[in-house]
This record gives sequence, C-alpha cells and structure tokens, in this order.
Amino acid sequence: MLVIVAPGQGAQSPGFLVPWLEDPVFAARLEWLSTVAGLDLAHHGTRSDAETIRDTRVAQPLLVASGLVAALGLFPHPADAFSMIGAVAGHSVGELTAAAGARAITAEQAMVLVRERGRLMADAAAATPTGMTALLGGERDDVLAALARHGLTAANDNGPGQVVAAGTLEQLAALKADPPAKARLMPLAVAGAFHTAHMAPAVGELGRLARAVSTHDPRTRVISNRDGRVVHDGREVLDRIVGQIAHPVRWDLCLETMADLGVTGLLEMPPAGTLAGIAKRALPGVETFALKTPDQLDAARAFCERHGEASDLQHSPTWRLVVAPAKGTFRLDAEAAELAVLAAGAAVGAVRSLRDEIPVRAAHGGQVVEWLVEDGDPVAPGQPLLRLHPLDGDAA
Repeated sequence: MLVIVAPGQGAQSPGFLVPWLEDPVFAARLEWLSTVAGLDLAHHGTRSDAETIRDTRVAQPLLVASGLVAALGLFPHPADAFSMIGAVAGHSVGELTAAAGARAITAEQAMVLVRERGRLMADAAAATPTGMTALLGGERDDVLAALARHGLTAANDNGPGQVVAAGTLEQLAALKADPPAKARLMPLAVAGAFHTAHMAPAVGELGRLARAVSTHDPRTRVISNRDGRVVHDGREVLDRIVGQIAHPVRWDLCLETMADLGVTGLLEMPPAGTLAGIAKRALPGVETFALKTPDQLDAARAFCERHGEASDLQHSPTWRLVVAPAKGTFRLDAEAAELAVLAAGAAVGAVRSLRDEIPVRAAHGGQVVEWLVEDGDPVAPGQPLLRLHPLDGDAA
C-alpha cells in the first residue's frame, strides 16, 4: 500500500523551487496558485532568504502550493492517482495539501485557507514571543517530564526519539539550560508556538471562514493529525484541520495507523526529507521516497506503481460510505441494524481497540443500501462499513 505525505512548516529552505520552475507547466500552475494566495510564490521559492520564508505568512502558502503543483507533476491525470494511493496524511499545514489531494477541498480553497491560516497564526504569534525546539533522542518519559517542568507543550509528537517542544522563548531557554538526559535540542525555523494554546485566537477566525467552504468526502483515506484516525467526512476533515492549529500534532499516531494499514511505501511531497526520515526510523521495512527535484519524477512514478493499490473509498455519486476510523473490532448498533433509513449523525456502531472505543456515525444519513461488515468483525482503518443512498433532495 502507498501513502502520500506532505510536510509542515520548517521543511522549506531557500531556493528549493529553483529546479521545479524550469518546467513551464509547473511555473504556470504555481503562478495561478500565487494569484489565489496573493503572494509571489515563485520569487519566495527561488530568491527569498531563509528569514523571509520563515515568516508564517509566506512559509505556509509556499509549502501547500509546492506540494499541490508537484502532485500534478507526479500524477498528470489526477484521477489516476486514486488507483494507486491507499492513504494521505499531512504534517500540520501539510494537512491542507493532503485534503486537497484527496479532493475533500479544491486547490483554490486550500490556498485561500492557508493564506488566512498563515496570517492568523502570525498575528497570534506576535502577541507573545514564542518558538519551537525539537528534542532528538532521550527517553520519552524523561523528555515529557522536562517539558512539563518548564511549562512547555509537546506540540509535535513525531514518533520514537522526536518530540517538538513549544512555548515562550523564556521557557525554551530554560529547557536549553536544563535539558532531559541524552536528548539533543534543535531550535526550529518557525515563528511561534504552533499547535499550542498560544494559537487559540486563530482558531475561531479561521473556523468562521471555513464554514463557508463546500467540502466533499475524500477519494482516499485521510489520516488525521489529531489522533491518527481515518476521516471520511469532508466537513470533519476541514474542521479537524482548523482545530489542529491550537492542538498538538500526533504524527506518532498517524504512523501507527499507517502500520495498521500495512503500508509498504511512503512518498513525501516537496520540500521532502523530514517525514521520510521519520518513517525510516518508525516504520521498519517500509520503503520511503523523498521527492525533492523534478528529475526524480520518473523514479517516483515507478515507486508509486510498485506500491500502489486502488483505494476502496472511490465511490459513485449515487451512494455514500461510512468507514472505520481506526483498527479494531466493529460493534454494530442494534437499533441501526433494524433501520432502512438513517438520519444524519445517527449512531452506526463503534470500533473497539485495546486503547479505546470510537463511536461511528453516519455523518450524512441516507437509505441503507448494504452493510459491508457484521457485528464482531475485525476492521482496518478506513474500511467501508456501510453503503448509504442519499435521500431525495440531499446533495451527493
């Protein structure tokens, strides 16, 4: 199984788009997304210095646009992608790249949202001098205890040996002076304490804007940063992306879901390297590909062919699917089992795992066409549970 991932802020480096912009098709597409974002992304991706592209208002649109345009280079006919991609995930702002790639939102919607996300997060960061520092190595309990001791938040939990601390500059300085044993500290090129309570002011404003965005159920599994669950309702995908601004990124749980899915190949979109490196450590046996330059595209397509398999979430507009959010055992709701029509939000059942029990609901509702699992069946993340037909007058 193939998973495509998109990196978050801090992955950018000066000049990373230089080789890509030698392709006039890439350049034209980037110019279009630059127009939507109101930024000269070609200039920022080729000529701007590190300090300029560190600015949240620049970095976030630059990352999302680069990933989306590179994806069109990798899959010139986007519909072909869904015959190969088993799941997508994005780290932090990369979730917008993933959501657009899965067709939950359009590229243009993603660019408007990321433009406003970057602006609002920059404004929130300006209220108090804050930052982020990666802690590499060390015992997990020691690392988390050190963060708690200094009042810091584990804003990114990226898997074994990599936790990102976020907080005020004074708190980060105290951590530097009193670090956990065996951990190496690396300050990150970001402008604030992202994914912490410091970003709360941005959530409400972006949420109001997001409510006006039309969404669609994604065409492949979308793995959420919040808890590693597979989300198949387009509105929930977007709501989670908005809320994640002020909550930690649980990339470690995303990696667990990839392992549960049986992923064999992980391809990272540009500017690539960070997430592929994490996967090499956290997912032994999984082949990785960091797509950094356009001269790798043929090799990347071969990688996708080697690991790709069709997503089982591709669907006709005449029905909707309810899917499992995680690995576990499906427990069917007794009332739902007897109904021919389910209301929007109706309980379908739950997925039980060793860690928790996750309720499953029919987000849109509709007429029951076919149950695809039975009570007590083991299920995988994103596995279809139930097929529904929209009711008359309900949008497909």
